[in-house]
Amino acid sequence: MERRSLLRAAVLGGSAAALGGSLWRGAAYAAPAQPGTGPYGALGSPDANGIRLPSGFTSRVIARSGQQVPGTSYTWHNAPDGGACYADGSGWIYVSNSEINPGGGVSAVKFSSTGAITGAYRVLSNTRQNCAGGKTPWNTWLSCEEVSLGYVYETDPWGVNAAVRRDAMGRFKHEAAAADPVRRVIYLTEDESNGRFYRFVPTTWGNLSSGKLQVMVAGPAASGSFTWADVPDPDGSPTTTRTQVSGSKSFNGGEGCHYADDKVWFTTKGDNRVWQLNLTNNTYELAYDDSLVTSGTAPLTGVDNITGSSSGDLFVAEDGGNMEICVITPDDVIAPFLRIDGQSSSEITGPAFSPDGRRLYFSSQRGTTGSSSGGITYEVTGPFRS
Repeated sequence: MERRSLLRAAVLGGSAAALGGSLWRGAAYAAPAQPGTGPYGALGSPDANGIRLPSGFTSRVIARSGQQVPGTSYTWHNAPDGGACYADGSGWIYVSNSEINPGGGVSAVKFSSTGAITGAYRVLSNTRQNCAGGKTPWNTWLSCEEVSLGYVYETDPWGVNAAVRRDAMGRFKHEAAAADPVRRVIYLTEDESNGRFYRFVPTTWGNLSSGKLQVMVAGPAASGSFTWADVPDPDGSPTTTRTQVSGSKSFNGGEGCHYADDKVWFTTKGDNRVWQLNLTNNTYELAYDDSLVTSGTAPLTGVDNITGSSSGDLFVAEDGGNMEICVITPDDVIAPFLRIDGQSSSEITGPAFSPDGRRLYFSSQRGTTGSSSGGITYEVTGPFRS
């Protein structure tokens, strides 16, 4: 589904906020949506889990840090972060990173076709501050270390094959990854105030043991054209990867990353922006920038993990803000999809849809305690758009 520039309209709960027009680039004006007219309607009162949801949606807790996953003997990890879902016969698997250092790693929960939990287990251990990552087309999970000179680990969501460190994908403060099966590359974000946006070009698609790490080269403007340049030394030592290529574009705190339909979106938390790259013509633009909100309150703050649904909607999790997951539609509407009450010292992480698109998984990294040991992982079920 084609997505127009999202710098035209925004909605926050019951108040509409029009975005500035300086970056509309001559596109036809789309009036701001009316109050409460996000695709799922207004949020209701907090449910038993403290989550405000639109009508027709329900939530449940599937795991808590330091406690056994219901129906299993496996203890869930602390500070749950990035995640993804994988089809498993008639059921599915949800994997979740652990953003602690040292320790880190990845855990997984298995579900039956009815959504019943059937197992939980460890996928990766003894790493450092595994923040976000990305799913590959060959059904592995790339778990990224958000530390200086961090690595990417390729893991098996089924826990059968041992995880493999993918050195060729570069050493830097990794955040998220998104696979592009058309160009056969993996996009990578870097969580530094002067971070870069990268892509890894494997020598052989489906094998990440070797290839080229490249960095986006573009001017300082918020929109324009871009190219890619090889990073001479992906090892990042003694010269960091982000400073090796003259003209590489700086981004303020790269976070989530999502690919779909010849476009890739990524968030930068330092300036609260969502960026869109059009990969068919090598141009980039802002998809959301709260500094351009000209009235009302910015509808999305603390942008972080990002995922998409089959309808073409983007779902962006907030690190702080109102503790919301906001939806950005192809029709340029931004609205809260859910909000967690009573957890202002936490952040929302790991949004991912089940293979059938009917369930959304995510975590509150520090829960009600504000501590990494207080993490809670949730499932929301309801009439998602298809």
